[in-house]
Amino acid sequence: MPGYKHNIKPLLDRIAAFILLLLLLPVGLLLVLLLGIANNGRPFFLQQRPGLYGKIFCIIKFRTMNNKRDVNGSLLPDAQRLTAVGKLVRKTSLDEIPQLINVLKGDMSLIGPRPLLVEYLPLYNSEQQRRHSVRPGITGWAQVNGRNAITWEQKFKYDVWYADHVSLQLDLKIIWLTILKAARSEGISQQGQATAQKFEGTTV
Repeated sequence: MPGYKHNIKPLLDRIAAFILLLLLLPVGLLLVLLLGIANNGRPFFLQQRPGLYGKIFCIIKFRTMNNKRDVNGSLLPDAQRLTAVGKLVRKTSLDEIPQLINVLKGDMSLIGPRPLLVEYLPLYNSEQQRRHSVRPGITGWAQVNGRNAITWEQKFKYDVWYADHVSLQLDLKIIWLTILKAARSEGISQQGQATAQKFEGTTV
């Protein structure tokens, strides 16, 4: 569909994000209360992430891990910092709800490559960098093809493929597959990890 990627998709994103925020408001308020209690009054997680063309923005998520540290002041492993309510929220992907605000602001899309850490930017090769040619998404092609259960190289191949094939039909397919994956809690973490291992650079 001509113009979908740059004109229609951003408009549909904002309309859908607004509607979803209204529908999910009761759930969101309940999570603010529960996560606020679990995290000493800090229910939200804010972090700088690279967006379209690598432009930095502040992502908003529900906080699923506390900030407990060891005797040396270093953060404990993710698995040890994941709170009970946070584990449930992460398993059901409800921690992603606040990112609808990012979609309304135009920082993100509903569908696109996941916004990763700023520290990864210099580690990408030229092909992997192309994942930033589209807005990052709450869900994406890599998420419905393995999410955190696949390797970084596989994720980036899916991300770049999506950037080259953006279409309404593909986005609708990803939304449907995301609903199925969320219902089954598939691909949330890598084997032996609470979330995903850090990216340390391409092996190719």
